[in-house]
Amino acid sequence: MIEGRADVPRVGSVIELETIPWYAVVDGEGTVVAPVVPYLRSLILDDNRPATAKSYAHDLLRWHRLLWFLGIGWDQATEAEASALVGWLRVAPNPQRHRRSANAPQPGSVNPRTGKPYLKAGYAPSTINHCLTVISGFYAYHRHYNRGPLLNPVPESRAQRRALAHRAPDEVIPQFRRPGSDSGSADPTPARFLTGCGASSSRL
Repeated sequence: MIEGRADVPRVGSVIELETIPWYAVVDGEGTVVAPVVPYLRSLILDDNRPATAKSYAHDLLRWHRLLWFLGIGWDQATEAEASALVGWLRVAPNPQRHRRSANAPQPGSVNPRTGKPYLKAGYAPSTINHCLTVISGFYAYHRHYNRGPLLNPVPESRAQRRALAHRAPDEVIPQFRRPGSDSGSADPTPARFLTGCGASSSRL
């Protein structure tokens, strides 16, 4: 992964279920990632549509792929891993931007007729922010039941998540102080470790 010489492996997937929550995340061996199931179920029971559960499942799959690659359990994640996720998604190619035709406009190029740019090859800050929101909600749900890490690895403040999602890959990682803390708690090393890497994944 150092200096972009490796990708986060495309392991695991989102599968359909016959019962609520209708979707689940599985690892590379096809085993259901248990902590995701009750969170997605809670979304459905709160009158969210199955499509919402599917979207959230893909966001959580991205998160778990990063954790699996780094060898970190979901309940041991910190803000450092959240920063690493942002650094990764900021430079990873978005499969939905892939052009099958060689003559198709390249992502990020400008339409000569309208003068407007096409979407860039990577993930938009709004997409990254949505992913962070999902992950933050996932940990907030488990913290309610005294599960997972003591501190949510993703900033629970909407403004802090937005600032994190909009940073450029080569920017200094924003450090946010937690209430009662004298210094930021995130170690920026993993984010620098991932900056510049690519990723190839369907719905990565």
